[in-house]
Amino acid sequence: MISRLLTPRWVLMHLLVAALFVATFFLGWWQLSKAEAGGGAVNWSYALQWPLYGFMGLWFYVRMCREELHRDPDEEEPGSSLVLYQRPRIDTTGDPELAAYNAYLAELNEKALGRRGTSGG
Repeated sequence: MISRLLTPRWVLMHLLVAALFVATFFLGWWQLSKAEAGGGAVNWSYALQWPLYGFMGLWFYVRMCREELHRDPDEEEPGSSLVLYQRPRIDTTGDPELAAYNAYLAELNEKALGRRGTSGG
């Protein structure tokens, strides 16, 4: 199962996330040095926010990895999902123009699904 996370695509993502996680701490350190040099409250807040962004991104990435590990490998196969078709209801109780329009839409839907021939009228 862990081999799913060792494909080239996932290894590149692991490396990218690790680099971005480290980068957020360097950005936090940079903001901290600016704040200590008299940069003001904005720099102090960014000095705290950058590491939080790093941990937040890491948390989302760990969740994404967990979902990949628990995902059914056959769920992306074509034809594996069940699609239920419900025929659209045509409103004939109200406005006759609306009923005609709904009937036209239902006819287009039938043609799109291949249930009628293309020479319908």
